[in-house]
Amino acid sequence: MAHLQWSSTLETGIEVIDEQHKRIVNYINQLYDAKETHDNAVVGGVIDELVDYTISHFAFEESLMEQAGYTFLEPHKKVHELFTKKVGQFISRYKGGEDVADELLNMLQRWLINHIKNEDGDYADIVRISVHKMQKEESGWISRTLKKFFG
Repeated sequence: MAHLQWSSTLETGIEVIDEQHKRIVNYINQLYDAKETHDNAVVGGVIDELVDYTISHFAFEESLMEQAGYTFLEPHKKVHELFTKKVGQFISRYKGGEDVADELLNMLQRWLINHIKNEDGDYADIVRISVHKMQKEESGWISRTLKKFFG
């Protein structure tokens, strides 16, 4: 297993979302580096940061989809919920003393790439148009929403 590399194939064309996805990739790579140190405290800290940021990202992304009137918002939310539940199971196992870093990293890398290319790709066009309109019409909506979730 190696570091996850960001590439243009992962871009949604929505700058704010792409920047958040890049940050998640960085967290995954930090988890990889932390795992290599064999320091459970460092691994745990990175897992906590990764989970916290990802949950905020999901909420922000869902907010953009709702604002854009994305038809498949509820199924997309369900995908996020299932992912959050699965990660929660890894955290429970980790807190129980199990070494889950390799398994978690594999799952995160596969899931993130698949999710961005497929589920996120499905909403990208409608949200990109909506974000463009919001930037013109609703001065500050994105900034306010970012502060709300990442504050």
